[in-house]
Amino acid sequence: QVQLVESGGGLVQAGGSLRLSCAASGRTFSNYAMGWFRQAPGKEREAVATISRSGVRTYYADSVKGRFTSSKDNAKNTVYLQLNSLKTEDTAVYYCAARSLNGVVTSSSGYNYWGQGTQVTVSS
Repeated sequence: QVQLVESGGGLVQAGGSLRLSCAASGRTFSNYAMGWFRQAPGKEREAVATISRSGVRTYYADSVKGRFTSSKDNAKNTVYLQLNSLKTEDTAVYYCAARSLNGVVTSSSGYNYWGQGTQVTVSS
């Protein structure tokens, strides 16, 4: 079992920044690839970023490429998502997720463990 706890969400003006953290406990964190997803009201959950077990390889959705950056600190059992140049359309609940197999996986069904989510609200 892996337990994931997100933090860092909040209310920010358009153009602002936030840093989300996802702290993991349980199994060896370095054995897990991670994903960041978001879900806005009335919309399906979508992948915004994934990061490999080592933290070297990353994937970003086109909608966030160049604005969001994911990093993984295996020593601290934490994965981060830096959100810059935020837009109102970035408003959503953001979730981190873990999977034991490596590789880029953008489907939520590919992840075994999920955090509870953290709300990000971007005002105009």
